[in-house]
Amino acid sequence: MRKLTDWFSRRRPARQPRPRRRIDLGQNPPPYPIYAIGDVHGCIEELRNAEARIAQDMAENHRPGMVILLGDYVDRGPASSQVLEHLIRPSEYGLRRIALCGNHDDIFSKFVDDPERYAEWLGMGGEQTLLSYGMDPYNLGTRRKRNRAKLGDLLMETVPVPHRKFLANLPVSLTIGKLVFVHAGLRPGIPLQHQSEEDMLWIREAFLATGPQLPLLVVHGHTPHPEPDLGPGRIGIDTGAYYSGRLTVLKIDGGRFSFL
Repeated sequence: MRKLTDWFSRRRPARQPRPRRRIDLGQNPPPYPIYAIGDVHGCIEELRNAEARIAQDMAENHRPGMVILLGDYVDRGPASSQVLEHLIRPSEYGLRRIALCGNHDDIFSKFVDDPERYAEWLGMGGEQTLLSYGMDPYNLGTRRKRNRAKLGDLLMETVPVPHRKFLANLPVSLTIGKLVFVHAGLRPGIPLQHQSEEDMLWIREAFLATGPQLPLLVVHGHTPHPEPDLGPGRIGIDTGAYYSGRLTVLKIDGGRFSFL
């Protein structure tokens, strides 16, 4: 990793990121099924298969529904750029999709905009993302200021504008009645409107141990487990697709929960 980050040693002043949207669809329980998809991490075939299962379930039950993706579309897996391209296009099944932001998506977006400041992204699976765009991350290491400047230009040329806009505009959470969909979780006991974006994207231990400690059910990803992880006031559905090959889909229909 040292060779990849040496040339980032001269850091520019921090930029204030624009807060991400928080979607609230109202207090009434939805009259349609919801399908939540866990962390994709560059696994395009697993994503296509998950959407095919959802489309088949809708067809069999004659009930269209909403698909909510919980973030982390990039890094670690082999096809991050293909996953983003897939998500910015209309679904081949006509699925109504809402994609939320994951911590990997957030920091990739920041890296493209300011690679010196967010160099740590390379050690989070970012190398695989650059490879998916046809860039060789192992030839980035240099201390020359001229080449440092060139990388920023190269990223802007290589990562398509629609991909950058998609990443920049991902909402951080979605609320429907007492259901909250978010990438990582919530800070226990903090009212929803006061939750920080950082916690929604990054939190682990405090939330995993006690749940939200609010009258809510939180559906989240971020922390992988071999099986869906049911805890107090929460359901975790990151089953490590990039190493397990399993991309979990949770179906919520009224008060019923099942896995496709």
